[in-house]
Amino acid sequence: MIASLVAGAVATGIVVAGTGRDDRQPPPAPGPAARTVLAEGPGAALSAGELSALIAAQEQRPAGKAGGHLPWAVLGSAYLAQGALLGDRTDFGRAERALRRSLEALPGEKGNADAQVAMAALANARRDFASARRWAESVRARSPEQWTAYPALIDAYSGLGSYAAAAKALHTLEELRPRTVQTLLRGSQVHRDNGRYEDAEALADEAVSRSGGGTERARALYRLGELAWERGEPGRAAAYFDTALRLESGHHPSLAGRGRASAALGRTDDALRDYQAAIERAPLPEYALRAGELYESLGMPGEARAHYEKVRRLAAKARKYGVSEELTLARYEADHGQADSAVRRLALEWKRGHRSAHVSDALGWALHRAGRTEEGLKYLKRATAPGLRSALSLYHRGEIERALGRDGPARRHLREALRLNPYFSPLLVPRAQRAVSVLGDPPPGGPADVEGEPWATGGDLPPEGGETAEDGERTADRDPAEDGERTADRDPAEDGERTADADERAPRDRDEDSPPGPGDSGSPRPRERDSREAGETREPREAGDAR
Repeated sequence: MIASLVAGAVATGIVVAGTGRDDRQPPPAPGPAARTVLAEGPGAALSAGELSALIAAQEQRPAGKAGGHLPWAVLGSAYLAQGALLGDRTDFGRAERALRRSLEALPGEKGNADAQVAMAALANARRDFASARRWAESVRARSPEQWTAYPALIDAYSGLGSYAAAAKALHTLEELRPRTVQTLLRGSQVHRDNGRYEDAEALADEAVSRSGGGTERARALYRLGELAWERGEPGRAAAYFDTALRLESGHHPSLAGRGRASAALGRTDDALRDYQAAIERAPLPEYALRAGELYESLGMPGEARAHYEKVRRLAAKARKYGVSEELTLARYEADHGQADSAVRRLALEWKRGHRSAHVSDALGWALHRAGRTEEGLKYLKRATAPGLRSALSLYHRGEIERALGRDGPARRHLREALRLNPYFSPLLVPRAQRAVSVLGDPPPGGPADVEGEPWATGGDLPPEGGETAEDGERTADRDPAEDGERTADRDPAEDGERTADADERAPRDRDEDSPPGPGDSGSPRPRERDSREAGETREPREAGDAR
C-alpha cells in the first residue's frame, strides 16, 4: 500500500527524500518504468530509515498544494507502517489524523480509495477487524480492481474467522497482482490458516527469492521461521530468524521468534536476551507474556511476576492508542490471573464478531478454567476443526476432554499436540507429557470413541455458524452454543456480575454482524475414514503435518 501511494505521490510531483544521512540531491521525478519498480518491488516494504525520510519530507510539505488529499494519505500510511515496524502505537494516532485530513480533502465516495485502504490497514493493526472489513469492502464495491484493498480484506476476514472469505479475496488478489511478494505472503497466510502448510511454505520461500530489499526479505524469512516453529522444528526456525535479523537487526517479531526457538533448544540465556531485546524494541504484551512463562518454567517466580505485571501495563497503554490486546490479556488471565475476567473479555470479542480460531481456543480454555468445562469444549471443537492446526489448541482440547472423563479423545489430542510441536510451550509441554503418561495406552481392542468426533470417521463437520463476512448471507451452520444452551456470547454484565476492571474493557463495536467460525475455510482436507471401516490398514493422514 505504501509503495502504491508513494508511486502516485511521485507522479504528482511530491519529493520523497532518500534514506540515510548523506547530502545527495533528490533524484529527478521517475518515468513510468521507475514508478512501476516503486509499486512492484523494493518499495513494497520500506525500512525504518526510508520511512523516517518519507515522513520528514511529507511533514515539511505545506498544506493545500495540488493533489492535497494524496500527501496526507502518503503521510498517514507512512506513520502506520512506522508504528507497525517499530512497535510504537503513538504513530497510529498520527496516522489516523493524517488519513482523516486526506478524506476531508477528498471523500472516499468521490475517489479517495488510497486513504480508505489505509484506514482499513490501520483498523487491522488496532485489531478492529469489523471496521477494517467495512473500509476495505467500501473500496472494493466501488473499484473491484483496486488491488491494495485485498490484502486489508484478507487480514480483516482472517481476524474475524471468515477463512472462506479470506481465500476468495486471495484469489482476486492473485488475479490482479500475480506472484508479487505481497501476494505470495498473503497466500502463505491463507494456506496456513487452512492447514495447507506445505503450500504456505512454498509461497513464503518464493517470496524470499522475489524480495527486492532487506526489509522485505526479512519479513518473508520471518514467515518461514514461524511455519518451521509451528511444525516443531526450532533449529530450522532459529536459522530463518537469524538470517532475517542479519538483514534487519531491529525486526522485533524475529527477535521474539528466535527467543522462543532458543528456549526450545535449551539456550535459555539467549532466549531471555532476545525477549528482552524484543520488548525494548517493541513493548508488546505478547512478548512480555512469553518471557514471563519462560521465567516461570525455569523456577524464577519473581521475574515471572514482573513480566506478568508488564503484560497488564502494556495492554492498558495500547488501549490508550486504540489498540486491542484483549486476546493476549485474556490468555494471561486464564492461566495466571482470574479466569472469569478472561471469559468476560473474550465474550466481548466474540460479540464484536472476532471469531477466529485463536479467539475460539482462548474462549474455550477460559471457560474451562472458570469451571464451565462442557461449554468450553464447544469452542475448542471450533478451534481444532479441519483447518489451522495449533499444538496449543490441541493441548487445550485434550485437557478439557480429560477433565470430562473422555479418555480416548483426550489421549489422541494430547498426543497430536506433542507430535505436531513438541516445544509449543515451556510451561505446558511437561504437563501434556504427564497427562499422556497418566492416560496410558488404550485398553485392548480400543475404546468405542477412539477417534473422538464423528467427522473423524466420515461424519458431519463440527458447527461453524454465523454469516459470511463477504456477502452477509446466512449459512446452514449454527453457532455451537445454539439450541438454548448457555453461551459466552452474551453481555458480560448479565447474571448481575460486575467486572472489577471495567475500565479495561474493549470498546463495543458498532457492527453486530456475525462472521462464520474458524472451520469455514473453503475446502479443507477431511480426515481419512477409519481404516477398519474402509477395510484398509493405511495410516490416516495427520491434518496440517507439513513433514
